[in-house]
Amino acid sequence: MANFPTIRIRTRRKYYRLIFTGLMAMMMSLIISTALLVVKQGFIDGFFMELMHSWGLAFMFAWPSAYICAYLVQEHVLSRIEFY
Repeated sequence: MANFPTIRIRTRRKYYRLIFTGLMAMMMSLIISTALLVVKQGFIDGFFMELMHSWGLAFMFAWPSAYICAYLVQEHVLSRIEFY
């Protein structure tokens, strides 16, 4: 088996929430956009272009809302739970 090098990116800790919510919003918006298009229209001609359009629109709403929700949960909910 080929050994591929592991790609590592170094960044400051303060960008963790921004990167994490961005990646989560990207994956979730793709999954939800695909599922909704398949349920609503099925696999039609131009499906990929329609998916890219709806995914971009969904991501514009998903990332800010995921960032705000992550902040609220971390600051106001998880701070009141004592983990052991």
